[in-house]
Amino acid sequence: MSGEEGRAVTMADVAAAAGVSVKTVSNVLADHPQVRAATRDRVLAAVTALGYRVNPFASRLRSGRTGVIAFALPHLYQPYFGDMAERVIAEGERRGLTVVIEPTDALAERERAVLSGARRQQVDGAILSPAALGVAELQGLRVEGPVVLLGPRLAAPPADQVVMDDQGAARSAVEHLLASGRRRVAAIGTADDGGSADRREAGYRDALAAYGVPVDEALLLRAPDWDRRSSGAAAVVRLLDSGAPFDAVFCFNDAMAFGVLRVLASRGLRVPEDVAVVGFDNTEQCRFSTPPLTSVEPGQEQIARTAVDLLVRRIEGRTDGPEVVVADHHLVVRESSGGPRTPVA
Repeated sequence: MSGEEGRAVTMADVAAAAGVSVKTVSNVLADHPQVRAATRDRVLAAVTALGYRVNPFASRLRSGRTGVIAFALPHLYQPYFGDMAERVIAEGERRGLTVVIEPTDALAERERAVLSGARRQQVDGAILSPAALGVAELQGLRVEGPVVLLGPRLAAPPADQVVMDDQGAARSAVEHLLASGRRRVAAIGTADDGGSADRREAGYRDALAAYGVPVDEALLLRAPDWDRRSSGAAAVVRLLDSGAPFDAVFCFNDAMAFGVLRVLASRGLRVPEDVAVVGFDNTEQCRFSTPPLTSVEPGQEQIARTAVDLLVRRIEGRTDGPEVVVADHHLVVRESSGGPRTPVA
C-alpha cells in the first residue's frame, strides 16, 4: 500500500498519525503487553487508515529471527513421520513460520547436533523426534536454544516435551482385542529400548493382567527395526513357523502391521476371522490396507500443534523450566479387528 505520491507508508507515518513514537508503534505491532489499550487502539486505527503493511523480512532482521524452524525426524519413509511432518508444516504455516524438515537417519551425532544448536543461526528453534539417543543420554544432554522434544517421555527432560501415552494407548488396543474374545494375543515390536517399545509392552501386559490372561513369552516378538514393514513381516513369519497358537496380533506401529497383514494373507489366514490385527499410529494408509487396519490414534494433531506452540513460546523468550505435555489417544476400529465395513471415500 502506498501513501501520498506513491510513497510507501512507513512506521513513522503511522506514529505521526497516531501521535506516538515509532517505538510505540513497533510495540503495538509486536503485541507487547505494556502498551495501554487506548494507545493500542489509536495506533491500530492509524495502521488501518493509512493502509500500513508490516514488512516481515525487515521485522525479522530487527528481531534477529529467521522465521524458520526445523523439524528433525529419523526418516520420512516411515508412514508416521511422513504424516507428522505434514502436520508440523501446517502448524508452522498457520503461525507464519517456514518449517524445514531434517531427516537425521536415526544417527546419534545428527540428533546431538540439533540439541547443541549447531545450525541455530539458520533456524530460530527445532523440534526433535529422537531415535538413536537413549533415555539416559537425552536426560543428561545440555540443550542450547529453543528446542522441543517428542517422545520417549523423560523423567528429567532437558527441554519441553510432547509425548504419547504409549502405555495407556497400548493397553487400550489390547483390551479391545481381549473384549472381542481373543485370548492368544501376540505383540510385535518389543525391543528393550527403555523407551516407547518398553512402554507399549507394559501396556500389553497391563491389559492381559486386567483380563486375567497369563503372558506367554512365546507371543512377544522382538522387532528392533520399527521403520520397516519387513520387520513386522519377519516377526510374524517366526511366530507362524514356531507353531505357537495365536488369534490376534498387536503391532507396536502401523508399518509393522502392514507387513503382518501381507504375510497372513500369503499363508491363507483370514483377517479378522482367523487373526485380528491392530496397529499403532493411525497413519493415512490404515484406511487403504486390506482389510483396513484398526489402529491407535496417538494424538498426532495435538502433538504437532502443541510442539509448535511450545517452541514459539521459547523463541519469544519464555525462560521457565521444561514443560511436559501428554497427548490424548483413542482407538480407531476398522475391519482388521472386526469393525464394520466402511466405504473408502
